[in-house]
Amino acid sequence: MRALFEPRLVNDAFGDPGLFVDFRDERRALLFDLGDITGLMPGQLMRLSHVFVSHTHMDHFSGFDHLLRVLLGRKAGIVLYGGPGFLAQVEHKLRAYTWNVVHRYAVELVIEARELRLQGQTQCARFSSRRRFAREPAPPIARTSDVAHDETTFRVRARFVDHETPCVAYLIEEKARLGVDKDRLAALGLTTGAWLRELKHAVLNGAADDSPILVRWRDRGGEHALTRQVGELSHLVLDAIPGQRIGYVTDLRYTDANVQTLAELMQGVDLLFIESVFLDEDKAHGVRKNHLTAAQAGLIARRLGARAVVPFHFSPRYQGRSAALIAEVQAAWSGAPGTVQG
Repeated sequence: MRALFEPRLVNDAFGDPGLFVDFRDERRALLFDLGDITGLMPGQLMRLSHVFVSHTHMDHFSGFDHLLRVLLGRKAGIVLYGGPGFLAQVEHKLRAYTWNVVHRYAVELVIEARELRLQGQTQCARFSSRRRFAREPAPPIARTSDVAHDETTFRVRARFVDHETPCVAYLIEEKARLGVDKDRLAALGLTTGAWLRELKHAVLNGAADDSPILVRWRDRGGEHALTRQVGELSHLVLDAIPGQRIGYVTDLRYTDANVQTLAELMQGVDLLFIESVFLDEDKAHGVRKNHLTAAQAGLIARRLGARAVVPFHFSPRYQGRSAALIAEVQAAWSGAPGTVQG
């Protein structure tokens, strides 16, 4: 059964950090971090619904201007998440430009900015091209857990780690994966289509049996459409299985507190994207820069029980030596004899 997400790094391991998470069978995507995003095509940027920024160092946030330029006049809205001070930072980015004509654009762009506070609340603001991107207050969102964003099919969890500044580690969590019995589908004379996604969402949300579903399909006889109720179609859906969990971790010190935070957020993660900036022989430099070594990244992956690990954010000092960084991560993650212990 296919996972909901198709994740990939925006750049190679030496480029700016960033994770592009595409949705299978949907024209939609998420982006984690907003540094150099010129490697993404305009069509990919147009699919973005939400961007989750770990912190606003330049290599994680300088792509805001490029994203804005692509979306302006073409897309109706986007939601941005960040840490403490994020609303003011988005506001200052927008105030750096002259907006004397943007209010006339046919397509209004609304940027919803959401600031994750250390105390747990999410502060919100909106910026509309119709009003020259002036900051407008929006109701805050109360958070009693680490869930930053929640939808029918997935959620995004977030916790702060220490990088000598608060930095957000994110977990993308597919809530459940529903299968479809193709034999039952064929017996009804139906084929797959977007209506199945609507049916799955209805089942996940506990919709009433008499809720209508518009079924559209195509066969040799042409295109067809009819309306059926959730109760009539729910037998097509098989039992749910646990969904995919993807971790995104970058820019943090190797401390017991940070490791514990990550363990609480993403224990047993299926796929872990984690910064691996320095070789362990340069550990002292990593301490000065508040970054992980490859060995430390591997040890964290092992502590989390990660099923797969993708290292990134390599220091440019190792150009031509990426294999050494990858090997160090893999050795620590697997617990190979002689592995560095942090």
